[in-house]
Amino acid sequence: MATVAKNTFRREDLKAGECLCDHCSAKCCKYFALPIENPTTYKDWEYVRWFLMHDRSSIFKEDDSWYLLVYTECKHLQADNRCGIYSTRPQICREYSTDNCEYDDTWIYEQLLETSEQVGEYMEATLSQGSGRARGRCVRTPKPPLLPVIS
Repeated sequence: MATVAKNTFRREDLKAGECLCDHCSAKCCKYFALPIENPTTYKDWEYVRWFLMHDRSSIFKEDDSWYLLVYTECKHLQADNRCGIYSTRPQICREYSTDNCEYDDTWIYEQLLETSEQVGEYMEATLSQGSGRARGRCVRTPKPPLLPVIS
């Protein structure tokens, strides 16, 4: 994930009646993350590799759970980082609170995979021959033959 700029306003500086959303960059409205089954086999990791062949996606591990992270902005997010359908927003948004929101999170994960090539390297490094990976199977593009030396 790209480096996130540090907010200049601190949540503890909120005045009575003031909303943290007035100072926020709306991180929570610019992605969604869904838990996925922990990938353990070659086939599982091939799915993960496929996920990352799609634009604006990542996979991360947090507290022994894996997640698919998709960077996509809510279509109702307005230019001022406010919700355009606030009064009719989905239940998940209604339950979300600024008490423990990610306003000042820096998004550091146990593991973060951002490209399908990283997944391929991770597979080769971690999957043993007996864990579902076919013997000799490599996910990297084969090396081309060497060019002849012309003298």
